[in-house]
Amino acid sequence: MRYLIWSLRAVLFLLLLGFAVKNDQPVVLRYFFGYEWQTSFVVVLLCFFVLGVFIGLVAMLATLLRQRRELSAVKRELQLKNKLSEIDAQRYPIQPPEILN
Repeated sequence: MRYLIWSLRAVLFLLLLGFAVKNDQPVVLRYFFGYEWQTSFVVVLLCFFVLGVFIGLVAMLATLLRQRRELSAVKRELQLKNKLSEIDAQRYPIQPPEILN
């Protein structure tokens, strides 16, 4: 299985490398007020991909923090219930029923 995964990684790397080599034409990005940036097409695609991943992670961050806060609250509640059940078990121990002869 490990060899299959490494071979898939190698094939993916070679495909992406071939894409980068074939698309090395310069691209000019024009901004407002006459600013422009000239670089290769692959660099532009990589920058926008990284920017998209970053925006996705930031958008997911609020949900992740809310879920962690809820999880810690549930853990505290479970610990409290376990302590209360231990106190009740010490206070009112369960007596085995008497065997009738």
